[in-house]
Amino acid sequence: MMKVNWMEEVEKRKDDLIRDTQTLLRIPSVLDEERATAEAPLGQGVYEALQFLLKRGQEEGFIAKNVDGLAGHLEMGQGDELIGVLCHVDVVPPGDGWTSDPFAAEIRDGKIYARGAIDDKGPTMAAFYAMKIVKELNLPLSKRVRMIIGTDEESKWRCVDHYFKHEEMPTMGFAPDADFPIIYAEKGIVDVDLQQKLTATNEGGEIQLQSLSAGRRYNMVPDFAEAVLLVEGERDAEIEQRFRQFLDETGLNGNVLLNEHTVTLQLEGVSAHAMEPDNGKNAGLLLVSFLAKMSLDKHAQSFIRFLNEYFVGDSRGKTIGISYSDDITGDLTVNVGILAYNQESGGKIGINLRYPVTNDIEKTKRTMEQLAAEHGFALENFSDSKPHHIDQNHALVQTLQRVYEEQTGEQATLLSIGGGTYARSLQAGVAFGPLFPGRQDVAHQKDEYIIIDDLLKVTAIYAQAIYELAK
Repeated sequence: MMKVNWMEEVEKRKDDLIRDTQTLLRIPSVLDEERATAEAPLGQGVYEALQFLLKRGQEEGFIAKNVDGLAGHLEMGQGDELIGVLCHVDVVPPGDGWTSDPFAAEIRDGKIYARGAIDDKGPTMAAFYAMKIVKELNLPLSKRVRMIIGTDEESKWRCVDHYFKHEEMPTMGFAPDADFPIIYAEKGIVDVDLQQKLTATNEGGEIQLQSLSAGRRYNMVPDFAEAVLLVEGERDAEIEQRFRQFLDETGLNGNVLLNEHTVTLQLEGVSAHAMEPDNGKNAGLLLVSFLAKMSLDKHAQSFIRFLNEYFVGDSRGKTIGISYSDDITGDLTVNVGILAYNQESGGKIGINLRYPVTNDIEKTKRTMEQLAAEHGFALENFSDSKPHHIDQNHALVQTLQRVYEEQTGEQATLLSIGGGTYARSLQAGVAFGPLFPGRQDVAHQKDEYIIIDDLLKVTAIYAQAIYELAK
């Protein structure tokens, strides 16, 4: 059995690896459905990135396949079993405020700066070169190795949905699209709306709630909320005073706008990812807690009271009766990501749940349906991405742990997360890098980068991992 110095093999190919990574990063592969064609169903940039990888793969002697412009793969080796490496070439829009052109892939201070550098084109190229090294060393394999290339990971995952309808599911595999050491468990993710069912009459209340809005995405804690109140007579000054007092007490920023008959209350919160709502301050729920002390019209009152009683100050679903926790993935979390109310159609509550791998989601759903019905709401638009979990004693996990420890000298602890990675589209898959512990996560941010030394180290880890899994 020959002993390979994987890092040495990567160093020999360092210049080519950097050049190919820059070339891939310079393709603006942002989803563009407006200019989609039959050949390029998600737009030209995304298709060009897919084609670049497939062409480079052919040049290296891999078997290349384009699966209807939505995905593709590169394969080597032989055997019945298949090892999958699941990458993606689409990127989120660059946004503003970059120091250099987001698609220039400029190198500064040992880093390559570009949209997609860490998510997921840099790691994709690392995996590509890892396969290339194993192939060029002519190492004996008893399994096939296939890099599966997705094109819609940042949006609706149409790529892998389509791919696995037509192509083989790997025996096991990894996605180089998250954090090291190893993410072996991911919570289930539910988006659901609670829609208020209005009764015929809307009486009473000295103050009418004309509208309330907060948040645009289920998976974010809303950082801004606004309520418009219809007020008779001299009440506006009193409401303004009470709201300013509320701002002082909570230490939050906000604003009051007075018009002839309306008072507009604006409140700033702190945004955070829905996987831990307590890392943010939910502007919508904070504004609800203020409105709950007012004498509002009947429809508004029932909407605000329901929210205040069951959601304010409770990110774990205790008051709703759905709290749950397990040792693998921790607590169920509840994020109220969207609030929308107007007098004509009533209110909508858009909720994002992250639930543990052993949680019975059907039971959770029934509990929510029952509670909603009791308070004049209906459960609508329920979508569920099942949790993903692989046993810690699985050969895949054990092998990757060993490889990581040999290459880094660090312990390969197993991580569980509330987010979702590409690994959840594999039956037996984990997320494996590329971000090392302690490194700043700059994915989706301006001036996204990958550290070149890390890119080389990641390539060595992936090369050994692919060999160990497929030998």
